Amino acid sequence: MNGTLGFLTLFAFFALPSFANAHCQIPCGLYDDENVFRELELDLRTIEKSMNEINKLAGNGKTEPNQTVRWVQNKEFHADHFADKLQQYFSAQRIKLVETKEKEKYNILVSKLVLLHRMTVYAMKSKQTTDLKNLEALRENFELFRDLYNKHHH
Repeated sequence: MNGTLGFLTLFAFFALPSFANAHCQIPCGLYDDENVFRELELDLRTIEKSMNEINKLAGNGKTEPNQTVRWVQNKEFHADHFADKLQQYFSAQRIKLVETKEKEKYNILVSKLVLLHRMTVYAMKSKQTTDLKNLEALRENFELFRDLYNKHHH
C-alpha cells in the first residue's frame, strides 16, 4: 500500500503541473478565458520582440549567430504555443458544437472557426518569417476573435 501511495504522490508531483499547464480536456468546468487571452497577448508581444531583434541583428552588419538562433527559437516557441493554445483550449474545449439549425448561432460558430483558422495560419507564417505583416494580421484576427468570443460565449 505504501508503494502505491508513494508512486501516486511522485506521479502527481511530476505529472500534474504539465497537465494543469495544458488544461485537462476532462469535463472539469474550470476555465479562465481571460487568463488564456493574456497568455496569447504575451505570445504576440514576444513574437514581435523576437522578430524585431532578429531583423536588427541581420541589419547591423555583424554576424551574431548564437543570438540570432536564440531569438529564432524564442519566436518559434511562442508561435507554436499560440497555435497550440488556440486548438487545445478554444477549438477543442470552449467553442461548443452547435446542434441547431438556427442560422445566427451557426454563423457565429463558423465565424469563430474561420478566425481560429486564420490565426493558426498567421502564427505559422510568423514562425516561418520575420515579416511583421504576418504578426499584424495575427494580432488583428486575435482581436476580432476575442471580441466575437466575448460577445457570443455562454
